[in-house]
Amino acid sequence: MTIEQLRKMHQARPFSPFRVHMADGRHLDVDHPEFLAHTPAGRTVMIARPDESFEVIDLMLVTSLAPINGKPRSRRPRKK
Repeated sequence: MTIEQLRKMHQARPFSPFRVHMADGRHLDVDHPEFLAHTPAGRTVMIARPDESFEVIDLMLVTSLAPINGKPRSRRPRKK
């Protein structure tokens, strides 16, 4: 996986949630663009989790990226 591939998913507008698949079989979901950060060189990535914890991963251990539901996330607030 390259940082360019990750940036393409991360910076897509409108943003679509996506899943990061790891070499060890785990996966991490990126539900919002603010939940992902990377170092300037792009080798290390931090993904925030819903429980306020985070994972720091080496991009070399990422095997693939995939949309979670295939639908872009709306930027408009939902009507009540």
